[in-house]
Amino acid sequence: MKKMLAIAAALLMAVALHSQEVKDVNFVYTEASDLTLIGKIIDTPNPYHRVDTVKYKGFTKGENTQVRCSSGIAVAFRTDSRIITVSTEYGFQDFAINTMPLAYRGYDLYYKDGGDWVWAGAAAPKFKADQSAPVVVARYMDGSMKEFIMYLPIYSEEYSVKIGTEDGSVIEAIAPPFRHRVAIFGSSYTHGISCSRAGMTYPAQFTRHTGIQLLSLGCSGNCKMQPYFADVLADVDADAFIFDAFSNPGAKMIEERLFPFIERLQDAHPGVPLIFQQTIYRESRNVNARTDSTEQAKIDMAEKMMKEACRKYKDVYFVHPNASAAHESSVDGTHPDDYGYYLWARSIEKPVLRILRKYGIK
Repeated sequence: MKKMLAIAAALLMAVALHSQEVKDVNFVYTEASDLTLIGKIIDTPNPYHRVDTVKYKGFTKGENTQVRCSSGIAVAFRTDSRIITVSTEYGFQDFAINTMPLAYRGYDLYYKDGGDWVWAGAAAPKFKADQSAPVVVARYMDGSMKEFIMYLPIYSEEYSVKIGTEDGSVIEAIAPPFRHRVAIFGSSYTHGISCSRAGMTYPAQFTRHTGIQLLSLGCSGNCKMQPYFADVLADVDADAFIFDAFSNPGAKMIEERLFPFIERLQDAHPGVPLIFQQTIYRESRNVNARTDSTEQAKIDMAEKMMKEACRKYKDVYFVHPNASAAHESSVDGTHPDDYGYYLWARSIEKPVLRILRKYGIK
C-alpha cells in the first residue's frame, strides 16, 4: 500500500512539474490560416470551413453544420520551437460514442522525417475544461528546425486556431508539401467517423503515403449525390474527383441520382476523371438480416449502374476499396477503426494512381 501511495505521489509531482514547465514558457501565437492550409476543397470566408453556406444553398441543418467542420484540413509550417501548443475558439463541438475526442475536437501533428511523415503528437481540450485554454500537442523536442503538418478537428467548427511556439523561436509557412488537387466527396467513412485522431482518415493516410493531395468533403450520413452538393463540386478547382457515393443512399436513390450527378460534374469539368468507389462491407450485416439485405441491394445497384456508367461516359471509373481484416477492423459494425482505414487507403492506392497517371497526375 505504501509503495502504491509513493508511486501516486511521484506521478502527481511529475504532473505538477510538467504543468509548471509549460507555465514558465513564454508563447507567441500564430493564426493557422496565416501559415499554409492544405486539404481545403474551396475558398471560404472562414478559412476553417469547407463550404461557404451563405453562397451555397439547399443544405439541411445537419449538412450545413457538417460542411463547416474542418475535417481534412491541415496546416503546414516549420518551427524550431521545442514545444507546440494550440488555442482554439470553437464555433461548436460534436461528441460521439464511436469516435475519439482527439479526432472530433482535437489536433494531430506529424513531422517530416526524410521522405516520411511521422506522428509527433495529438491533443484536445478535456471535457468540461476551458475549451479555449491552450493544449500541448508536442513538447521536449530538440530545438532543430522541423517541418510539420497538423490536422484540424474532424467534427468541430473553429473560428480561430492559434499555434503557440516558444518566444524567440521561428515559425513560418512552408510550400504545400503535397502535389495536385484531387477532391473527394463521401460519407462518414470519408469524414473520418471512428478514427482515433484527425490524421487517420483514409484520405489523410492516402495523401501522406502517396504525396497526392486529397481535398476532403466527407459528410457523415449525407453523401447522397444531392444536386446542391454537385453545385459546390462544380465550382471546385480540382485535377480529379473521387467519390464514396454509394455508402449513404439506398439502391433506388443510387439508380435515380447517379447519371444526373455524373452529367452535372462532366458539364463543369470536361475531361477530368471521376473515380467512384464501391461501398465497403459493414460488419453489422453479419447478424442483422435487414441490414444484410439493404446493404447487398446497394452494392448490387452500384455495380449495375457503374458498369453502365463506365460504358456510357468517358473519364468515369469504378474502384473497390477494402477496409476489413478478417472481420476484425470495425468499431461499431459500420465504421472501420484506424487499421481498417489504413487498409482502405492502401487498397485504393494502386488503382487510383493508375487512373491519375493517365491524366498526367503523378
